[in-house]
Amino acid sequence: MPARPFPDRTSLTICFAHVAYRLGERFAARNTGVRAIEVRNLDDFSARVPEVDVVVVSGLWRNDLIARAAKLRFIQSIGAGVDQFDRDALRARGIRLVSAQGVNERAVSQHAMALILALMRHIPAGRDNQRRRHWRGMISDLTQREDELGGKTLLIVGLGRIGSRLAALARAFGLRVIATKRDPSKGADAADLVVADAGLREMLPQADIVALTCPLTPQTEKLIDAAALATMKPSAYLVNVARGRVVDEPALIAALEAKRIAGAALDCTVEEPLPEASPLWDFDNVLITPHAAGETRRYEDNVLDILLENLERLWSSETELKNQIV
Repeated sequence: MPARPFPDRTSLTICFAHVAYRLGERFAARNTGVRAIEVRNLDDFSARVPEVDVVVVSGLWRNDLIARAAKLRFIQSIGAGVDQFDRDALRARGIRLVSAQGVNERAVSQHAMALILALMRHIPAGRDNQRRRHWRGMISDLTQREDELGGKTLLIVGLGRIGSRLAALARAFGLRVIATKRDPSKGADAADLVVADAGLREMLPQADIVALTCPLTPQTEKLIDAAALATMKPSAYLVNVARGRVVDEPALIAALEAKRIAGAALDCTVEEPLPEASPLWDFDNVLITPHAAGETRRYEDNVLDILLENLERLWSSETELKNQIV
């Protein structure tokens, strides 16, 4: 499709589409003079999408909206993940897409570290005992006692921006950090040992904690399957702050039931919200957070920083955008 001129700031309309984030409010505080609307549900988004030039969206996006979005020229994803967008369809319509990569790298890495500490220090069990008004006694069995991180090995699967920040936090706790990375020649100094993605299976048996910080791609879908789980130490924990589909969920449930791993902390699951009938709810050694790793009080403003930088590039007729996908 031939390139169309990008609307100037006086004629541009932005739609912020999210069930909870206060993007419209934070955008208005910047006094840009650009018209913006905000919607909170799919029905309203579908009704308003024909009139907008730019959408800022993540979970409310549906690819069938492309046919109705006659004016749409630019999509700013609210999240770092963009697997919900049909890139070929957007490209065919001349619609640009950028991610929010980096917008929550501090929050996600800190959340991952918090999950690791919670597992190793038995924080969920402490909370459960508090609700029962139960003061747990001393533990004789060393395998059941809380543990410290120093000297243990953390395997980070996907040493990108989030993984590198997690590595720095982990090293401060005395963890040995090993990692996989698509190109281990870049940024390898973030960890003690970095190998290419193909070396994952050789690294898994070394790890006391396996943290997933990789993007969801055809190559990483079900990356942690039954065979991968079988190579982990029985005393090892799995921490997922990536995407639910990076893990073969039935295989994980089977591994937990058979006590082939010590436990897991999951910020994301294959189906979200996690269905009430899922066995994952019932494991004492599983900690679940509701895809909240990236949540931060700064989130809206961090997204808007990327949005406004890219709008300035588009108004200047630049071809390269920050975090460009399409």
